[in-house]
Amino acid sequence: MVSLRAGPATYVACIQLVVLLLVPDVLHGAETTAGTTEPTDPFREFLTGGKVDLFLRYRFENVDDAQVPPPRKDAYANTLRTALGYNTGLLYHFGAYFQVEDVRVIGAEKFNDGGNNNITDRAVVVDPEGTEIHQANLRFEGIPQTILRFGRQEIEHRQAPLHRYIGNILWRQNWQGFDAFRATSRYLPDTVADYAYVWNVNRIFGEDNPLPDRSDFRMDSHFFNVQYNGFRFGKFEPYAYLLDFSNSVSERFSTRTYGLRFDGSYPVTLQAKILYTGEYARQHDYGGNPNDIGVNYWLGEFGANYTFGKLVDSVTAKASYEVLGGDGGVESFQTPLGTNHAFQGWADRFLVTPGDGIEDLFVTLKTNIFGATLMAVYHDLSSDKDDYDYGTEWDLLIEKTFLKRYTVGLKYAEYDADKNTLNVARNSTAGQAFDLTKFWAWIQVTF
Repeated sequence: MVSLRAGPATYVACIQLVVLLLVPDVLHGAETTAGTTEPTDPFREFLTGGKVDLFLRYRFENVDDAQVPPPRKDAYANTLRTALGYNTGLLYHFGAYFQVEDVRVIGAEKFNDGGNNNITDRAVVVDPEGTEIHQANLRFEGIPQTILRFGRQEIEHRQAPLHRYIGNILWRQNWQGFDAFRATSRYLPDTVADYAYVWNVNRIFGEDNPLPDRSDFRMDSHFFNVQYNGFRFGKFEPYAYLLDFSNSVSERFSTRTYGLRFDGSYPVTLQAKILYTGEYARQHDYGGNPNDIGVNYWLGEFGANYTFGKLVDSVTAKASYEVLGGDGGVESFQTPLGTNHAFQGWADRFLVTPGDGIEDLFVTLKTNIFGATLMAVYHDLSSDKDDYDYGTEWDLLIEKTFLKRYTVGLKYAEYDADKNTLNVARNSTAGQAFDLTKFWAWIQVTF
């Protein structure tokens, strides 16, 4: 099913209104006399002078989840993501972007996609079949160094995939989109100021998911993010996320989060530099949240990068400590709109923060060899409250891009749950007390 969910006004109506307003002016003076040059048709350039983009990704995913009740079977998912988009040219500073996304299961469906409840003996792989309008928006570029967008769009505030609070969840095949008005400005020197008002989130679970709040997050939310690059040795980033969810199922995620982040590097030699990051945020209940929330977030990172410039291009080693606070009940630091797969391990045991919070001590080693990226990450995960162990996880990745358009990759995640009494008693339902292994292989093409 192809669907287009509307916000305050439908996207189609907006596009039609712009066309009706502009066509008379475009057509005026289009007639020419013999021997004169035919004037440029700006409306035709608007429609035909844009750019088509195409994204294809085939992926195989295997999951062995000890939480699945007997008779447990491995999940096997063969899926293909196709996204076709068109970005128009500009007409009186207006432009438009439209993108259709399709996810197909290749072969037998041997996995639980998060909505097909008849497959209960296999693990969850959230890549449901479906065809949707992933993006459909108008933009205005008539203000210096500023872009205004209205409609369905992707929003992210940091380099992919490290979208801690807001992201498109690009690891899954059905990406996350936002129905929003967004203003992004680079008018001030060394500054990117970003504001968005969001009324709906088109989620990764698919348009036809029957479970409450799975297909959409209805909301009345505001995103603020500023990134200042004027300092010599780093970037300063203050932010505020005011999330107000409409449905009673998701109201517990209604929070206001205010934070500060500083990250950068210091050159030691021409080839070596020190890396560092510090971040703090405070989260409280907001909107219709029935709970009293007041929790902290901390992140500290320190590492080094060395550039060789030969077959081994560079090596990066980094130690990190991340804390998402929790009091043992409903009060825990949540990031429901982020690309959470990139945090607390790729096995995805911690997509939702447990009630006892998270302390994640992890080490990352990354290198580029013969044009391929190799990465290894080790996580030691424990609770913020009562300081007991959740488990440990190894994450491994190798990926290579050819001719800028073709990418192949392999990825592995193994979560080893600690069987201590507190972990088993408090986290068996959510899954943190069970082992989990995942493996992926993919081929990706972009045009």
